[in-house]
Amino acid sequence: MTKYSIAVDIGASSGRLILGYLENGLLKLDEIHRFENKIVKKGDSYCWEADKLFQEIKNGLKKCKELGIKPDSIGIDTWAVDFVLMDEQDQPLTDAVSYRDPRTDGMMERVSEKIMKERLYLETGIQFQKFNTIYQLYSIKQNSPEILDKAKSFLMIPDYFNYLLTGKKANEYTNATSTQLVNAFTKKWDHDLLDVLGINQEMFQEIKTPKTVLGSLKEELVSELGFDLQVILPATHDTGSAVIAVPEENETIYISSGTWSLIGVENYFPICVTKALDFNFTNEGGIDYQYRFLKNIMGLWMIQEVRRNYNNEYSFAELVDMAREAKDFKAVVNVNDDRFLKPENMVQEIKNYCVETSQPIPSTPGEVAKCVYDSLAVSYQDAVNEIEEIFEKRFEKINVIGGGCQNEMLNQLVADVTKKEVYAGPVEATAIGNIVAQLMALDEIQNIKEARTIVKKSFEVKKYLPTAPITN
Repeated sequence: MTKYSIAVDIGASSGRLILGYLENGLLKLDEIHRFENKIVKKGDSYCWEADKLFQEIKNGLKKCKELGIKPDSIGIDTWAVDFVLMDEQDQPLTDAVSYRDPRTDGMMERVSEKIMKERLYLETGIQFQKFNTIYQLYSIKQNSPEILDKAKSFLMIPDYFNYLLTGKKANEYTNATSTQLVNAFTKKWDHDLLDVLGINQEMFQEIKTPKTVLGSLKEELVSELGFDLQVILPATHDTGSAVIAVPEENETIYISSGTWSLIGVENYFPICVTKALDFNFTNEGGIDYQYRFLKNIMGLWMIQEVRRNYNNEYSFAELVDMAREAKDFKAVVNVNDDRFLKPENMVQEIKNYCVETSQPIPSTPGEVAKCVYDSLAVSYQDAVNEIEEIFEKRFEKINVIGGGCQNEMLNQLVADVTKKEVYAGPVEATAIGNIVAQLMALDEIQNIKEARTIVKKSFEVKKYLPTAPITN
């Protein structure tokens, strides 16, 4: 009998409920529900609307009932690092503050006074980003210590939604590693590190791995929705789910392309060497205790903000077309500069960077978009060079997955600058990886190797070759 799984995939700007099931050896996907997500200002903080997001999850499940679909399981993935703290009555102590909130300004430096960066990297293997959970918690410790004193439960965003569904608390492994508080070798919370920082250890939950069946819905939800189902942990870190769906896994560098660009390779052990630290690579947890050795690059967040700055007058496809028309414009910015994390105006910030670096200043939407795409391609090339230097070998393929893989101009730019074969797809990588983990837990798929074979047969992947150099 066919098993139906629901992937709840929530990103920075939207969320979806995707139904997944196997049919004649192929994985089929149907979108059930889509909703908006955004950061809002609450008091002095930039926050996610967690309660609204959970209501949208329920709305999507109610649509299943209306459509006559009885899903067997549900799994939730979101972005990393953000969390909810709850008191002894299981009530939230704060809003779900976003990683783009400036509360972490200066916290990386203050933590470095407590524990050397080299030691922190050796123990956790996680890259240094100013918004990591460790710095968010240390900011609370410095500015509102009473909150940490009251905290009895630390739940990352998907963990929190899972708790609301089941009443059960757990910290899922792939997302927990992004906190920079999990030991890369023991795969447990690093209690020595928490001691040094003076962070309450009692609030952290047992770490559970993808494919764990957390449990059934709470009775009141069964009554509200009209059916029960199993809540299964996928890789709740959206990139962790996306990487599961990489069909070209052998000797391949992947780029999970969306709001962020995550570029890296899968590995069976953490690489916590000095060179990896210098290049700021991370060793985040993956399915079956594999490691996602990767680097964060600012990604399509920049073009999303550019579009917003132009009052959403142009579609993303139109911006690509205008960038093609501006083919003679040449300027490159450092997309990983903190100034692009949450600027007041992305277009103006790009122009300011070009002024400060004595480059041509983009004056049209097409030139601004061309600058962003060129800059992303160059940053990918730099990361590829660093990966090959660390592994001391050449990789022949790049597999771009996620929504950003639909940008044919950027795919071709990546092929041209890296001189490698670029494969684009699948588009719905995160939802696919989420559903695959559930189907493995339900014994519909045996292992990750079979899963990738199914993915490769089920979804289109386009190939881009480097453009031949022009000769006179």
